[in-house]
Amino acid sequence: MNSGLISLLSDAAFEDPWSSFFMDVLSRLNFVKISQVRMQGLLLLVFAKYQHLPYIQIISTRSTPTGLYGYWGNKGGVNICLKLYGYYVSIVNCHLPPHMSNNDQRLEHFDRILESQTFEGNNIPNILDHDLILWFGDMNFRIEDFGLLFVQECVAKQYYHELWKKDQLYIAKRHDPLLREFQEGALLFPPTYKFDRHSNNYDTSEKKRKPAWTDRILWRLKRQPQASPLASSLPTSYFSLTLKSYISHMSYSISDHKPVTGTFELELNPLMSVPLVTMMPEYLWTMENDMLISYTSTPEFLSSPWDWIGLYKVGMRHINDYVSYVWVGDNQVSFSNNPNQVYISISDVPETEDQFLLCYYSNNLHSVVGISQPFKIPLRYFLRDDALYEPGPQI
Repeated sequence: MNSGLISLLSDAAFEDPWSSFFMDVLSRLNFVKISQVRMQGLLLLVFAKYQHLPYIQIISTRSTPTGLYGYWGNKGGVNICLKLYGYYVSIVNCHLPPHMSNNDQRLEHFDRILESQTFEGNNIPNILDHDLILWFGDMNFRIEDFGLLFVQECVAKQYYHELWKKDQLYIAKRHDPLLREFQEGALLFPPTYKFDRHSNNYDTSEKKRKPAWTDRILWRLKRQPQASPLASSLPTSYFSLTLKSYISHMSYSISDHKPVTGTFELELNPLMSVPLVTMMPEYLWTMENDMLISYTSTPEFLSSPWDWIGLYKVGMRHINDYVSYVWVGDNQVSFSNNPNQVYISISDVPETEDQFLLCYYSNNLHSVVGISQPFKIPLRYFLRDDALYEPGPQI
């Protein structure tokens, strides 16, 4: 991310270019942006396929600056904590201090970012008790002792294993009990730093920095508890993460780093298998331009006067990308416990053959708690009149 002041002000007023790019690409694959957090040059985006939205609750987004004694965000970490099918997941993107000699400072900042992850509410566990921590970013760890020519020769011949034993993160994981709990895939790709921009050449400047694996992806799984015979009536907890690929992408050259990606397969036994709200559009119309929506909610769901239902085209980019919406309390038809019914006007919906979705957004949980199956609106029910503009809900 460009962390200059003009860029920050521009991105505060408009969608930042990385978010726009990924939403354009991923929305075609039915991914929706569900959360983001930015701190100067750090940006963390979370996308999910729309069918998972009722089972994802955003708990917290947080920034932890560690630059300039904790007052400047050029270094530090950003975190999104979410609940996924009943499991707690923390995702951290970080930028740690540079230079070979600052290894102790990198480890100190790592601990500081971790210690700052406290959450409001007695029912949210400490981050170390979360089922999964995904931690990645420019960690800036370097390769010790070996000279520049030896490192370059090992890279050229792909003798990466010769360099692993002097990698500062590898060394730290052997001695730090907490860091040892974080796993990482094998470094089977070339060091991703430092390159001359717009080339595949390692640093040819006067400084001639040694190649290093600065860009890393780590994860930590919570230890699985032993099954208790007393808990046989509860859903069995099972949460397993498998790394499928861990690679760099040498073809990209806009930065002095090469991007690194990790692909994982997550297998879990859902602790939450029923959405808090289940809804569907009724193909009966209360008035000429109103669509009736029926929904039911679980006993534990607490509604709010600020809950709303949005009508979306399939392929929506984010939760504010609705075509139309209604405040649930203002458009209630039936006040019985279950099913509840509300109506939504389709007078401002363009005639289209596109498929639509309905999403129920909970103001208390700051998350989508119910989503309908895709459906089409019969064209004969559309009106030609323009609807009055009304400002919509924002998150």
